[in-house]
Amino acid sequence: MDLILAVGGGSVCDYAKAVSVSTHCEEDPWEKYYLRMEDVDNEIISVGCVLTMVGTGSEMNGGSVITNPTQKLKIGHVFGENVMPRFSILNPVYTFTLPKEQMVAGFFDIMSHILEQYFSGEDDNTSDYVMEGLLRSLIHSSRIAVKNPTDYEARSNIMWIATWALNTFVAKGKSTDWEVHMIGQSIGAYTNATHGMTLSSVSIPYYRFIMPYGLQKFKRFAVNVWDVNPEGKNDEQIAAEGLSAMEAWMREIGLVMNARELGVTEEMLDGIAQGTFLLQGGYKVLSREDVVRIVKESMQ
Repeated sequence: MDLILAVGGGSVCDYAKAVSVSTHCEEDPWEKYYLRMEDVDNEIISVGCVLTMVGTGSEMNGGSVITNPTQKLKIGHVFGENVMPRFSILNPVYTFTLPKEQMVAGFFDIMSHILEQYFSGEDDNTSDYVMEGLLRSLIHSSRIAVKNPTDYEARSNIMWIATWALNTFVAKGKSTDWEVHMIGQSIGAYTNATHGMTLSSVSIPYYRFIMPYGLQKFKRFAVNVWDVNPEGKNDEQIAAEGLSAMEAWMREIGLVMNARELGVTEEMLDGIAQGTFLLQGGYKVLSREDVVRIVKESMQ
């Protein structure tokens, strides 16, 4: 086999990469690549992508997220450049027939990728200015696309934003967070819910929880991305207004905001928390109890 051609969205592209590194692997690929996180040291089959849905940026990175339904784990491995697709065809027209639910889920996956990198670090970083521009473009184009899914300009802008959001460019100089994705992926392992919706359900509770620890960046986010007027307000009020504006946009485009709608139950909470990787790059390192609290809030 010379080529694996992935035609679809991020899950298809991710799976193609997993097959690429696993076909000639002499061990259990799940154990090697997703539990022990080892590098590829065997022959790889080249991958090409034709996108019919945008969101993951998988068309221009080495990431591959795989769900193990037996173990209730959903884990991503970011492989090196040797696993990146050899080519990707990005034609917005191929995305026009996507159901609205999947379309807007992809939109939020894009936003979440940017925010996972934006909400880290305290320095005056050029990457943050780039991300603010990408976010403003995404918000603008998403509103157009929800009203008219066949608007070529809006859908092409969103497709391009998705690629730049996760091709490592805006991560330069950033520690990056990724805790929303860790919680969302654990929810997905238990519910098999659409990835972008698992992220949307926990994002507002998560960001409100960590906001005091990264207050200045949240204030900047409110002013530079959501045009919050800071006059006469303290930093906490400005930052909170930014998250409220983000929540209003999420509801406007039709995202799931309650984890119960995705099938999450109280009985799953401990398992979701145990399946959530706790990372170091954001403004606060969570505990398992923090994860349970955030998911509980997302169920209200």
